[in-house]
Amino acid sequence: MGNRRQRRRQEAIWIGQHTLARGPSHPFYAHLNQLLEGNHFDEFVEGLCQRFYAKKQGRPSLAPGIYFRLLLIGYFEGMTRSAGSPGGRRIHWRCGHF
Repeated sequence: MGNRRQRRRQEAIWIGQHTLARGPSHPFYAHLNQLLEGNHFDEFVEGLCQRFYAKKQGRPSLAPGIYFRLLLIGYFEGMTRSAGSPGGRRIHWRCGHF
């Protein structure tokens, strides 16, 4: 607390994601991503899913290409749903380290 005379400018509360440090990605996933991008996978899968998009309905979801990549990581890392350890949370934790 304090009074107006003692108040100083507070630092920003939010930190931009682009300013956070990132570790190196795994070479396998870097190469896989390079292959998918080189073959325009994101555009292809977005075209296939376009008919399922809602005009306006809540917060936007993940892009189909990113969702597919997350599923691949879950598959390659053996992160399947089992009792007590949902696969989605494990995939989220694993991808936070790339």
